[in-house]
Amino acid sequence: MMTREASHPQAYYHFLRGSLAELNNDASTALEEYQAGLAFDANSKFLKFRLAKLHFSMSHLTEAMDLARQIPVSEISQAAMFFDLAKIFAGGGDTGRAVEILTEGERHFPQDERIYISHGTLLLNIKELQKAEAVFHDLLVHVPASAEAHYYLGVIALEAKTKQEAKAHFQEAIALHPTLERAYLKLVTISEEAKEPQEAIDLLERYLIEVNPHHREFRLRVIRLYIGQHNTDKALNHLDFFLQQNPDDLHAQILKAQIYGEMGNFPAAIEELNAILRVRPNELRVRDFLGLLYEEMKDYERAIQAYRTNIQIDATFFDSILHLGFVSYRLKRNQEALSYLDQAVNLNPKRPEPYLLLGLTYFQMEDYHKAKVRLEEGIHQDPSNAELHFNLGTAYDKLDLFDKVVGEMKQTLELDPEHADALNYLGYSYADRGINGEQALALTQRAVALKPHNGYYVDSLAWALYKLGRIEEALETIQRAVSLVSDDPVIYEHLGDIFLKQDERNKAREAWLHSLQLDSTNKSLGKRFRDAGFGEPIPTLSHQSTLAP
Repeated sequence: MMTREASHPQAYYHFLRGSLAELNNDASTALEEYQAGLAFDANSKFLKFRLAKLHFSMSHLTEAMDLARQIPVSEISQAAMFFDLAKIFAGGGDTGRAVEILTEGERHFPQDERIYISHGTLLLNIKELQKAEAVFHDLLVHVPASAEAHYYLGVIALEAKTKQEAKAHFQEAIALHPTLERAYLKLVTISEEAKEPQEAIDLLERYLIEVNPHHREFRLRVIRLYIGQHNTDKALNHLDFFLQQNPDDLHAQILKAQIYGEMGNFPAAIEELNAILRVRPNELRVRDFLGLLYEEMKDYERAIQAYRTNIQIDATFFDSILHLGFVSYRLKRNQEALSYLDQAVNLNPKRPEPYLLLGLTYFQMEDYHKAKVRLEEGIHQDPSNAELHFNLGTAYDKLDLFDKVVGEMKQTLELDPEHADALNYLGYSYADRGINGEQALALTQRAVALKPHNGYYVDSLAWALYKLGRIEEALETIQRAVSLVSDDPVIYEHLGDIFLKQDERNKAREAWLHSLQLDSTNKSLGKRFRDAGFGEPIPTLSHQSTLAP
């Protein structure tokens, strides 16, 4: 009996038994049967091929490649064998042999799209982009309607940074294969990177309408894009589609509440979350989100109730313990805040937030040494956290450790070069001490560039200009600060200093007087006021300043 699988009847018998074992997912028996078949027909390339495939599927790469090498390329007569043998060699790291086999396969089966795709993607994986491009163009010569060829040519164009060419290929892939999800995703990503969200939305909407309205990830992606465009109505319409299909879709319910929250419609958001909790009272993250919404509404007692309910259910639920610490800090219930935040540290000592809030709570208690200690502990756990370094710098300032203030502010800026608070703090610190004047100016200018409507930053810039003797610029800048922040005593004190430098004594007196009326505890300014011959300041806010532009 002669067959293409084996030239000996017994070999063929074992071949059939091995095939049956494979169908039954019995790999060990299949191996035994194929090996037994080779004992009767040692030259059967089909038995060797089946054994090689089986070893490869079992991650026996050495055995698979040894058998694959025994099959001469010239004797391969099936397209699947070219494809599978190349996969074995590529998986074993012999990409040269894999490419050789696929090239020969293309010559024998020029219409077999799968061989070209395997060849092209293999070349893509080893970054042989030009050779891969040639393979896919050759595929289009033999199979002009190949959507896959256009898709991969688009991928190659993206690698080459020719996005317009990539778009054209992906569009052609979709025209040839309207359900090719990967091509849609590539086009959506290109549009997002080009900051063309409407184009991305149009693509996703087209897929959802024309191809698959139940594609969850595409619908979620279009929702996020609509949220980014502040088109909450469209986002909510898509969420309603989810909820019509599955009213218990938790993710959609939460997302709907988030959208209401971003719209500022807190009652609607709270109702969505309460509806979830009525059915699923143990959804701790939902109740934690509910607490955050109550905080936004300044309904702190309900927020606390939500968080406490969570930790009654699970005493180790970190987020609600942390949020209890934060809301207690906001309400100046300092001892409660410290208790909750210490619990949070014990639960998760690697998280930076509890250390930061512990530092801020001790600041609020004016215990700057303990603030320093807790912030240093946080940095030990998370040395790359810019906020911890910044706040440690402010603690050092309170402890009159200026060199360390500078070190922490510089470290903050190394971690986050656009940390506006650190730029302003260091710049003002230099200016106020009359040192590093040009650096002070540059730092405060950078802070104002980042937040041009922050009156405190503008005041720091004015003070840096004043210290450099650029009085006219300082006056113009400080007046802008006054227009932005009309009730800060330090800004009015600086305004008085600048007017006095210009010998505008009446305006200087009025500015200083207003500063003292805002802060009657400023003994130093009171003395300067009297020493300048301005008389005795009256500690009342009945006087209305006319200095703001």
